[in-house]
Amino acid sequence: MNSGEEIRVRLVLHYDGTDFLGWQVQPEGRTVQGVVQAALEKITGAPRNLVGAGRTDRGVHATGQVAAVTLPRRWSPVELRRALNALLPDDVWIASTREVGPDFHPRYSATSRTYTYRVGIAEEAWSPFRARWCWPVRAGLDPELLSEAAAAVLGEHLFGAFAKAGQPQRGERCLVHSARWAPWSGFGFSFTITADRYLHHMVRYLVGTMVDISRGRRPADELHTLLLEDPQGLLTSPPAPPQGLFLTRVAYPGDEDLRGQTSTHVPEHATEP
Repeated sequence: MNSGEEIRVRLVLHYDGTDFLGWQVQPEGRTVQGVVQAALEKITGAPRNLVGAGRTDRGVHATGQVAAVTLPRRWSPVELRRALNALLPDDVWIASTREVGPDFHPRYSATSRTYTYRVGIAEEAWSPFRARWCWPVRAGLDPELLSEAAAAVLGEHLFGAFAKAGQPQRGERCLVHSARWAPWSGFGFSFTITADRYLHHMVRYLVGTMVDISRGRRPADELHTLLLEDPQGLLTSPPAPPQGLFLTRVAYPGDEDLRGQTSTHVPEHATEP
């Protein structure tokens, strides 16, 4: 662990991204990083740089975002979590805190990230208690076609066609460890994907394209073509809207010893009476 007068603390955060401009601090507007850093400054008496594992976009949620901050040793992780949760707004919550080594970096130390996207097809998905956390569509989806589409992205592929902006310095190749569609509590379907890295808006472009395939709006074999180095001018479907997307887990070496620190669970936001 750390020595000296400072410690490094790893935090797992939950947040509802509806009223945020995203994770990263912006010159104007409310961000998750901004409100947590403001709370850290208030309780420690000095500005603190909070580093996150991923820069979730405007409207995207998290139940497993990981961040880290360096603090005076007098702050124990337990005390920090209690103090932050007392100050943070209702749409941000610190799920856990623990001390880590001084070299821990939430982004560069990660081995994989998991996202879940929810698509609602039942009438109840349009309820205001669900619509802000899913993509309600007015059509049924073919579960067989969804499963076939998810299987097509497994493994290492070029995902440049599924990106709003490229990453020239890192390339467009990503390794997808798992990808699957599953029923979502009678309301529709959820897509969960784990990969070593993602391109900008990659999951949302994947979901938008898969939903169109499932609805018969485009042939299934186009997904394979889009994963080629030269997709022959073929374009993806428009990206799925941000409100259905959750960052649910960021994995690190040794996490098998940290059961309960992170979760792939996406909570239900409404309980039937």
